[in-house]
Amino acid sequence: MYITAVPNRSSPPAILLRESYRQDGKVKTRTICNLSDWPKAKLDRFKRALKAADGKSPKSKKRFGPFQIVRNLPYGHVAAILGVLRQLGLEEMIAPKHSRQRDLAIALIVSRVLDPASKLATLAGWHPDEACHALGHLLKLGTVKPAELYEALDWLGSRQQQIEDQLAAKYLKDGAMVLYDLTSTYYHGRCCPLAEYGYSRDQRRGLPQINFGLLCNVDGAPIAMEVVPGSTSDAATVAAQVDKIRQRFGLGRVIMIGDRGMLTEARIREDLRQAPGMDWVSALRSSAIRELVEQRHLQPSFFDDTDLVEISSPEYPGERLIACRNPLLAEERARKRQALLNDTEKALERIAARTRQVRSPLRGAAKIGLAVGAIMDRWKMAKHFLLTITDEAFTYQRDEEKIAREAALDGLYVIRTSVPEATLSASATVLAYKGLSKVERAFRTMKTMDLRVRPIYHHLEGRVKAHLFLCQLAYLVEWRMRELLKPLLNDDEDLDGAMAERQSAVQPAQTSKAGKRKKSRQETDGKLPVSCFRGLIHRLGTQCLNLLQYEDESPDHWVLTKATRLQEQAYHLLGVEPKCSQ
Repeated sequence: MYITAVPNRSSPPAILLRESYRQDGKVKTRTICNLSDWPKAKLDRFKRALKAADGKSPKSKKRFGPFQIVRNLPYGHVAAILGVLRQLGLEEMIAPKHSRQRDLAIALIVSRVLDPASKLATLAGWHPDEACHALGHLLKLGTVKPAELYEALDWLGSRQQQIEDQLAAKYLKDGAMVLYDLTSTYYHGRCCPLAEYGYSRDQRRGLPQINFGLLCNVDGAPIAMEVVPGSTSDAATVAAQVDKIRQRFGLGRVIMIGDRGMLTEARIREDLRQAPGMDWVSALRSSAIRELVEQRHLQPSFFDDTDLVEISSPEYPGERLIACRNPLLAEERARKRQALLNDTEKALERIAARTRQVRSPLRGAAKIGLAVGAIMDRWKMAKHFLLTITDEAFTYQRDEEKIAREAALDGLYVIRTSVPEATLSASATVLAYKGLSKVERAFRTMKTMDLRVRPIYHHLEGRVKAHLFLCQLAYLVEWRMRELLKPLLNDDEDLDGAMAERQSAVQPAQTSKAGKRKKSRQETDGKLPVSCFRGLIHRLGTQCLNLLQYEDESPDHWVLTKATRLQEQAYHLLGVEPKCSQ
């Protein structure tokens, strides 16, 4: 190869990189690329490098002179996350054409999986001179201003509906099962209209919160998100999801799975029954189960030889009721109840002692009642105690009858469904309901160290929604990576073996023999270490891009460090091939 200048009439000459070759005994020339827009200094350095490589320079014995590493960018984890994101087709879903905003949106998603932080902290990690990983280099982000980043976030939020429609088309088919649940995240500040006081799933009742619901397919892939004020109840969001499934996603028949607090009797009657093609799988509240027992539609003798039985009741026309009894759950509930009763009694005894003490006794029914109320509010055991409060005394005793009535239902739960047995057997229905744990896992991942949806630093309603949607897309990438990387994680990838170990759908999930072996040895059959997802991401990040600067003014050169066996296996499982980008 050589560089030549070709006259171009009155314009500056064209600088071309050419190559000579022989064909049929004749010497021919072909142009590889046009270098006319290169600066002179860069062109001179490239000419010297070509001469050194072709042996036409005194320095031909060593291709390049001595060098120093002037930059080191962790690369492997970025390449893995970005590769899976592109495999999912998220780039085209976000925008079919390449643009600066799309690159920034992709960078925000990858950064959320890579190292979740505030937007400004994330931006600092992209800076060309101070980058802490290779993401900015791979996407050629250059210098990004905060205003530009927030504009990209708003732009991503504005495309939420289009992206969710494409995700639904990819992951949901007619007749599919969908999982839906709602959670909350607490909020520091007073400026966001979505932040309201309500039931806190995080046990942070002193702070306002924001609620968001997640709609997933049966495998746990997140499809759509609904962000609502913190005072909104679970059941109040069901109608919007039904409309979204039928109108926006265009699905004629769907089985919706939600817990007993979500798909209540009122929601089933007013929202699901009124929507053609909508079936459901949910569960009965303890009060409804007690009514079945009192009406003798459900009896303890049903579980003498089995832990699952299908019953019927005129109170639920057109529905199947699947009663389950889990002895392990019954034992745990009995243990927990006894512990709570003991702790409540100890606290009540301290209040009773205060009313009997000689010096400064507790007096007044109102004051005694406030002290007792605080105890009951903490332990939630008021239903199991008989209390007597006067101005000068306080006595208490357990309500053994109510305790016995509740204990009779320990370990007992009832699944209700409108799906016929020909479509979904009793065992399959129980397993479908237990699939809600996949949505709960998504919430845990988003709210804890993996994606850290909180603290929420935004105040504008649209930007808060865009932030939560960003976390949903980041979870989609992480969910896919977890599925592909199971052989290297602590997760059990032998699902068939795990199901074979499970004697009944009512029993807790079991671990396969291969999973137990991997967990005990803490290594795969190929002698590779296993770890959690976050630990594996850190290990991938040890493969780096190094920028070499040569003393003989040869071109700066990016070099990718050699991958370890673990990294090679991870790339193989993900279907990613890291390459050194100049």
